[in-house]
Amino acid sequence: MGDVSGLEAIPSLEEAQIWADRADLNGHAIEHLRWIALSRAQNTRLDGESRKKWAKLALRVNARADRDRPFAQARIAAQSAQLRTLIIDQLGPDRDDRDWDPDIVAADILADLTVQPARARELSGTWRDMPLDQMASLRGIKNVTAPLARLLPHLQPGTNCDLIREWIAVRNLLP
Repeated sequence: MGDVSGLEAIPSLEEAQIWADRADLNGHAIEHLRWIALSRAQNTRLDGESRKKWAKLALRVNARADRDRPFAQARIAAQSAQLRTLIIDQLGPDRDDRDWDPDIVAADILADLTVQPARARELSGTWRDMPLDQMASLRGIKNVTAPLARLLPHLQPGTNCDLIREWIAVRNLLP
């Protein structure tokens, strides 16, 4: 269902959730609904609880995106990590909810990475000579790691902090 007629004027979270539950929702409609939910999650005129509900919907819809397109998984991971970090930054961490627990968000980001920081640093020196798919893979890593610097102040002291600092240092070297 690429048709978005009816989606453009969703006035309520409940209506958006009904759309999100549709089995035939795909393609452009998923992207459109994700954008609506994301824009409401970012709307600072809404109360925090409403923003979190819209953010949860955006995460749910984002997870339904087409994972078979080139680099889609990295894009989905990056979008989810960025939204989760935004909510943590603006509304504060919630260690009782895995979506807003900074330690879990950081662990999820690290789990999405396909190389270690040392290897990414090595590859960063030669990315201009790489085939496009390898260059794009490094770019995906850069996008997925984007929220780490904003998450770091919210993290409990622990082993991931050192690894996250490594990624923050390497990130700027990536294409």
